Amino acid sequence: MRNFTKSTWAMAILTVLLAMGILLTTAAAQKASVPKFQDPLRMGEDTVKQLLPLMNADSTGRVSKQEYMRFMEAEFERLDREKKGELDVRKLTQTGLYASHFAGK
Repeated sequence: MRNFTKSTWAMAILTVLLAMGILLTTAAAQKASVPKFQDPLRMGEDTVKQLLPLMNADSTGRVSKQEYMRFMEAEFERLDREKKGELDVRKLTQTGLYASHFAGK
């Protein structure tokens, strides 16, 4: 009778450990699938780095705030085709427009 009790306890403990392992694995998988918050400014950083050579109108290898702002203003004007003073994000992201190589120059 004593061996039966030990094996029953062993099976019960093994079952509990297995169930806990499954629960922990499932919880870890669910946590991993939750998207992490991404700072929108950091998301655009790579794009801005690609635009910097286009902003460098005087070819000095440095972009002044004035060059940066002139480029961005020219791009805004180019993208604001209806001249409403605002950009429709949905329309622009659907059309696949890209930065002009000549904007701000």
